[in-house]
Amino acid sequence: MSDADEVREAYRFDQRRLEKYLHAQIPDFAGPLTVEQFTQGQSNPTYLLRTPAREYVLRRKPPGQLLASAHAVDREYRVMTALGAHTSLPVPRTFALCTDDSVIGSWFFVMERMRGRIFWDVTFPELPAAQRASCFDAMNATIAALHSVNFAAIGLADYGKPGDYARRQIKRWSGQYLQDTEAGRVPAMDALIDWLSANVPNSDEASIVHGDFRCDNLIFHPSEPRIVAVLDWELSTLGHPLADFAYHLMMYYLPDMAIPGLLGKPLAALGIPSREQYVAAYCRRTNRAGIADLNFYLIFNLFRFAAICHGIRGRLARGTAVSARAREYAAGVERLAQLGLDLTR
Repeated sequence: MSDADEVREAYRFDQRRLEKYLHAQIPDFAGPLTVEQFTQGQSNPTYLLRTPAREYVLRRKPPGQLLASAHAVDREYRVMTALGAHTSLPVPRTFALCTDDSVIGSWFFVMERMRGRIFWDVTFPELPAAQRASCFDAMNATIAALHSVNFAAIGLADYGKPGDYARRQIKRWSGQYLQDTEAGRVPAMDALIDWLSANVPNSDEASIVHGDFRCDNLIFHPSEPRIVAVLDWELSTLGHPLADFAYHLMMYYLPDMAIPGLLGKPLAALGIPSREQYVAAYCRRTNRAGIADLNFYLIFNLFRFAAICHGIRGRLARGTAVSARAREYAAGVERLAQLGLDLTR
């Protein structure tokens, strides 16, 4: 997470009410409490809670009109709690989930504040070239480990509907795109909806999927090339692991936009593995001979990312956008959709 600052006017709440709630929910909680707001985060407002003894992070649903099924802080809390209790996946410890709007005005959960490094640029420019491959390997190992978790064994058998994942996701994101009339229609998006619906692979493989596995949703150890926390589980569910991996792999297909991509960059000179090497490492870790339908899942994820940015555009129109960089994301809808459409040809 980036640095925190003063809570913005639209996202303020009664801190005394929150402090009373935390005293009741967290056994060793001791105030006084101060609250700041992180400047990043596109969907759910995120806050730094400071006390004299420790720091916490609070994630909440935003105020105002919300689209159905969006901003699922309860699902974030559930999956992180299960993974933290039953696996070695690096997730923050969770403390409390509040579904009582009277406390701060919307649902929220509280987790530990993890210390480490967040890299916002997937080229890892802060690191020497010789250290970058190790960070890529850590990302690869972590997403492969997530897709290998036995979700039923850790109490998440009902966390989603694993069958027909791609078709259901196309329906979900198409619906959100079409529902958000304030964000407008995009011809390339309309074309992608038609193409994707007609080309769904026949595969029902299932795992926990993160839904937004990118370097900026990971906290790396302060000095070692290993991941200490995976953040932002809002889009997680049970689904097809190859769709989740293809979303992560999309970094190789994106130019620099609101988030930096690797398209056209000198990977070998930067110390970054090639796309083929990265796919091979994931296949080795998940015991696969290859990924036959990779192109479909890449097109699907470019559409899905475009739909996410389209939703940010809608929140801008409604005045509920969270991040200061919301306009950058909103501006990328047409380009993302066109990148997906180009891969269909």
